[in-house]
Amino acid sequence: MLSHVMVGANDLDASRKFYDAVLGTLGIPAGVMHEKGRLFYLSPTGVFAVTKPIDGAPATAANGGTVGFNVADPATVDAWHAAGVANGGRTCEDPPGVRETGLGKMYLAYLRDPSGNKRCAVHRMG
Repeated sequence: MLSHVMVGANDLDASRKFYDAVLGTLGIPAGVMHEKGRLFYLSPTGVFAVTKPIDGAPATAANGGTVGFNVADPATVDAWHAAGVANGGRTCEDPPGVRETGLGKMYLAYLRDPSGNKRCAVHRMG
């Protein structure tokens, strides 16, 4: 459904350290810096990008916004979360674990990236 997601950041070096680590746990190669100062993570199914805002104003976290990454299994969710915390992220919401929702059972974890953006790793359980 989506071709790409781009988020704002004030510190691209801190963001690169964080996203290289968490996306690396998902098998996504390290970010590629574009000549215009945008960081791109490429996968066969889409692109995740990080940039300083083009308008020159500071980046701010989207209040109520979350970007979620599909994950193969609970162990990878845990590795994603640990990599994020070790690389400038901070845990938010409940600890990683199973959640029962109207959409079914999921194993997930939430983090805030170095710019305060909320991220999620989710494994949908059968």
